[in-house]
Amino acid sequence: MVEDTLEIGGRKIKNRLFIGTGKFSGNAVMKDVLDASEADVVTVALRRVDSASRTENILDYIPKRCILMTNTSGARTAEEAIRIARLAKAGGAGDWIKIEVIADNKYLLPDNMETVKATEALAKEGFTVLPYMSPDLSIARRLADAGAAAVMPLGSPIGSNRGLKTRELVEIMVKELKLPVIVDAGLGSPSAACECMEIGCAAVLVNTAIAIAEDPQAMARAFSLAVKAGRIGYCSGIPPIGKYANASSPLTGFLRKE
Repeated sequence: MVEDTLEIGGRKIKNRLFIGTGKFSGNAVMKDVLDASEADVVTVALRRVDSASRTENILDYIPKRCILMTNTSGARTAEEAIRIARLAKAGGAGDWIKIEVIADNKYLLPDNMETVKATEALAKEGFTVLPYMSPDLSIARRLADAGAAAVMPLGSPIGSNRGLKTRELVEIMVKELKLPVIVDAGLGSPSAACECMEIGCAAVLVNTAIAIAEDPQAMARAFSLAVKAGRIGYCSGIPPIGKYANASSPLTGFLRKE
């Protein structure tokens, strides 16, 4: 099988499981999870990064091999997201940014229009921008035009563990966009991650389901394997779903009168 590598912003990514760093019981546990999963991309909120700290710094627990993607968690407007991104870059966190603009405190759904504004501004400044969004093809196209390196539609509300409830909308985006589609938020089980990969998503981002598992390391390995299995299945050509029965061993001519 030909090596299957995802490329975003000029960086080659082997492991299509991206991992978030929130909700872990400690930084050491998070590091064990990153090692167990062999994740290549890790996202962290800027407010959790303190490179000048004399005590514990989360960056010390993220393997050097990983691409650090700062997210703009806490931003309520495009302007706030842009400011956070610039601070992250100035602080040495790199230029990979997950745009997260959320003004809705109840359902924590992204503000798509503000996200487009932030994406356009930061892409012009040379950032590798991966916007988190509610799945909508027209908005995704605007994000692509604005310079997004990928789009990250939600599978279901953040932290809900409800799985891929937006499947039909995500499938449309996969079919119609040239950009990588990375499902982020709500994937509560390895099977949900596998489902995303089977329909052609480029990657998935998971945090809560791994961080709050009884055994986060084992769950991280499970998600990593599920993502790989789903991707191989997609690349192998999953047969279409049939409406009627179709026997594997046809009975025609099997029983006949002598």
